[in-house]
Amino acid sequence: MSSLSIRGVDPQLATVLKQQARKSQKSINQFVLEILRQHVGLMKEKHFTREYDDLDNLFGRWSDEEFAYIQGKIDGERKIDWELWE
Repeated sequence: MSSLSIRGVDPQLATVLKQQARKSQKSINQFVLEILRQHVGLMKEKHFTREYDDLDNLFGRWSDEEFAYIQGKIDGERKIDWELWE
């Protein structure tokens, strides 16, 4: 994968991108990549959007409380250590 740097992003554009990414529950990088893919026609359409739950009786299903607990643990691990990035 390649990396690109975009220079000349004015404060207003940066603010809007951050707000829209947060609203979409995505990182700024994910959000910008999605916008670029859409703009150049590379966005993949979802062909299989149906969700299946026919194996839940074999493997089980998390309760809302279990999901919240596990998601909280995952979110805690996804925090950025800014000292490492400076």
